[in-house]
Amino acid sequence: MERPATTPDSLAWKALIDRRAFLDDMYRATAGLGMLSLLGQDLQAEGLPSWQPGIGRTHHSPRAKRVLQVFCPGAASHVDLWEHKPALDRYHGSALPGEADFLSFQGRNGPLMRSPWPFVRQGQSGKAITSMLPHLGAHADEIAFFHGMHSRTNTHGPGCVFMNTGHPTEGFPSAGAWMSYALGSANENLPAYVCIPDIRGEPPNGKANWSQGFLPARHQGIVMSAQQPIRNLQTPQGISSEAEASTRSLIAYINQRHAANHPGDTALQARMEAYELAARMQLSAPEVTDLKQEPTPILDLYGANDANPLKAGFARNCILARRLLERGVRYVNLYCASRASGVDGLLNWDAHKTLKSDYERHCPILDQPAAALLTDLKQRGLLEDTLVLWTTEFGRMPTHQEGTQGRDHNPDAFTCWMAGAGIRGGVTHGASDEFGRRAATNPTTVWDFYATALHLLGFDHEKLTYYHNGLDRRLTDVHGQVIKEVLA
Repeated sequence: MERPATTPDSLAWKALIDRRAFLDDMYRATAGLGMLSLLGQDLQAEGLPSWQPGIGRTHHSPRAKRVLQVFCPGAASHVDLWEHKPALDRYHGSALPGEADFLSFQGRNGPLMRSPWPFVRQGQSGKAITSMLPHLGAHADEIAFFHGMHSRTNTHGPGCVFMNTGHPTEGFPSAGAWMSYALGSANENLPAYVCIPDIRGEPPNGKANWSQGFLPARHQGIVMSAQQPIRNLQTPQGISSEAEASTRSLIAYINQRHAANHPGDTALQARMEAYELAARMQLSAPEVTDLKQEPTPILDLYGANDANPLKAGFARNCILARRLLERGVRYVNLYCASRASGVDGLLNWDAHKTLKSDYERHCPILDQPAAALLTDLKQRGLLEDTLVLWTTEFGRMPTHQEGTQGRDHNPDAFTCWMAGAGIRGGVTHGASDEFGRRAATNPTTVWDFYATALHLLGFDHEKLTYYHNGLDRRLTDVHGQVIKEVLA
């Protein structure tokens, strides 16, 4: 082929120059893409992911903006509350097939035991729910039930921690801490993550349930409750506002100098931020915790003035939870019951000996206030972008404990549920076997549960990570699948 004319003004010369420029530009662009890819890998290797946490940015468009998690410690019985098992009625008093001599957490099990209360079909979905929870049952068409849940432990402390953090041992961040890390605060005058313990006390393993783990210390849950005012928010008498402002400025200067000399000390940084948040909360916290602002119909809806002080206490905590959520708190842990006591089933749902009397004590405390919280969120338009989780650490045996009228621990089957933002209500995912002994259909792990929750919040659970001790840690460990069947 003849070379084109080399006269600068010839058409052939211009075409050659254009082709060479195009190929040269394409080469440089390809090389640039390769450099960007290598740079991205280097940044990730150095712990600097392209997705930056704490600024409200998500991996994909979220359906939920905030989370309310209601936790019932003590292992609330799935076969007595949420998952009707007609076989327990038919075979009441018979041995559990194949496991007549089974030894569970506290020893030998007796025969199968039916639920002491009838189940009632609720809503258009016809979901069977215990007659002991009529108010929550009225919300059946808004709830997606996970009946195939199972745990890795049959002990309350590790079980609660596992349900809250995705790990059965302490030292890992709770789901709320992950949300604080991922999204940051939506209200600079309130914490991103708040825990509301029950009036009866903290749950098993206490503060490990809302720990920040290896995340920066500022992401730990802040404890508040309606019955326990936040201490030390008021300025002491005799100190003027000018003196207080000057003191704060001096402390801020000293803290900043100290932090500059101790880079990487997250505990120090968290303490500084906690003091600054406390100063801002002097104005915001009294307002958010002042339930006297609530009208009488709302207080009556929740049962906040009920004659039962435990029910009234939980009702006031439910109102506080709603007030926190509507003011921009990202994640609220709301506990109904506390740690185990010397008498099984007295302070929580751990009904080893007298299930009937225990649950006739606990169900009314939970039912009206929690149902009112769902109703109130819906009336205010908050349920559209609030994801509600109901959780417990594991389930209970379909048999009665030998020599008692209670049920022992059962980590092999239990129920959790979701409602609100992005959830297709009136559906059920998974099931235990005909007696409720083991997860049988579509078994669901704690990691699947949180993978689904994170998806609704706009996060890929495999990409929401934090580099720690040589690993990219995550809430779902190395497991988890999004349960798409419950998504709207």
